[in-house]
Amino acid sequence: MIVIIILVIYLAKKTLVIIPQSETKIIERLGKYHATLQPGINIIIPFIDSAKAIVTMSRGRYMYSSDIDLREQVYDFDKQNVITKDNIQMQINALLYFQIVDPFKAVYEISNLPNAIEKLTQTTLRNIIGEMELDQTLTSRDTVNTKLRAVLDDATNKWGIKVNRVELQDITPPQSVLQAMEKQMQAERNKRAVILTSEGQKQSQILQSEGDKAATINRAEALKQQAILEAEGVAQARIRKAEAEAIAIQKITEAVGDCTNPANYLLAQKYIQMMEELASGQQAKTVYLPYEATNLLGSLGGIKDLFHTQG
Repeated sequence: MIVIIILVIYLAKKTLVIIPQSETKIIERLGKYHATLQPGINIIIPFIDSAKAIVTMSRGRYMYSSDIDLREQVYDFDKQNVITKDNIQMQINALLYFQIVDPFKAVYEISNLPNAIEKLTQTTLRNIIGEMELDQTLTSRDTVNTKLRAVLDDATNKWGIKVNRVELQDITPPQSVLQAMEKQMQAERNKRAVILTSEGQKQSQILQSEGDKAATINRAEALKQQAILEAEGVAQARIRKAEAEAIAIQKITEAVGDCTNPANYLLAQKYIQMMEELASGQQAKTVYLPYEATNLLGSLGGIKDLFHTQG
């Protein structure tokens, strides 16, 4: 009975196959494809039906397994040497994201799926990089990724594989190239620094010249306004002086009447003032009187007699 019970349990285990979600198995009946198991409980015939093993990669090592993972997988390939169009050798490693969409093709169309994908990725990457120069390779990762994904997706379609994404992880040029690139970048930085410095000096000189120009214009405007105001002041002073003299003449005319010319009176007054200034000078030793001075003095005498008479 114990043997029968153990045999029944063993046969039940072989008959009932539980498939986890996002996984599947390929079942062969007597060596021929029979079915693709779906997630859940599946019934097979022991010793007649068997699961087909497939090569998978785990932790960088190839191994056989009957479980086929339908989730998206990532392969991290080792660095490989590639040569650019301008004959620069460098190392590149890539990340490949793919998914098994047809387990039947993945099992029967290729014998070693991970190795085939790796070799195809390497050769395709060499071809793409070989058509590009070094500078273009370093600055066009998206272009390389797009081209590589398109080629791999088309080539692996018959294997039941869908390549979702390809990423270049590291691009390592030779040390000599890195040093040359560093010197080039340093020279470019120095060039930009010199250009920025010269541009700053140029802007500074322009601003300074504009400031000097504005200051000169302002000074000229100030001098112009000052000259105008001074001229207006002199004109106003002369007008006031002339008005004052006119009033003085009018007053003198009213005072002396018509018997004496007011102009003679004013000339005599100015002449006396001038004589006082000449007499008050310390170096004045000799005084020259014009011939007409006698007539002027006569006028002064007449004016004096007029004042005495009116008084």
